[in-house]
Amino acid sequence: QVQLVESGGGLVQPGGSLRLSCAASGRLSRLYVMGWYRQAPGKQRELVARIFSNDNADYADSVKGRFTISRDNAKNTVYLQMNSLKSEDTAVYYCNANGLLATMPDYWGQGTQVTVSS
Repeated sequence: QVQLVESGGGLVQPGGSLRLSCAASGRLSRLYVMGWYRQAPGKQRELVARIFSNDNADYADSVKGRFTISRDNAKNTVYLQMNSLKSEDTAVYYCNANGLLATMPDYWGQGTQVTVSS
């Protein structure tokens, strides 16, 4: 069983930066895509960014050029660097490990709150 633990959320002013971390308790195979999702009050959970085993990444249009996802395989950790934060980035951010095969379970972290406000 793999556990994902997020950290790094908090309160930041518009234009500021935060870095989220997601530490996996166990090693995940290369068949897992690591991603960050977010859910704002009253809205559906949405994909923010994801990174593949070959380090290719894709992003939601709303965060392109501002957010960067990266991974440190030696530490079993995925990061989300968030710059130029806006009030609309306020949400609970969740780490996800998505198995590429149907037989593979997905894993979710507990979420970390990011609030962008002056």
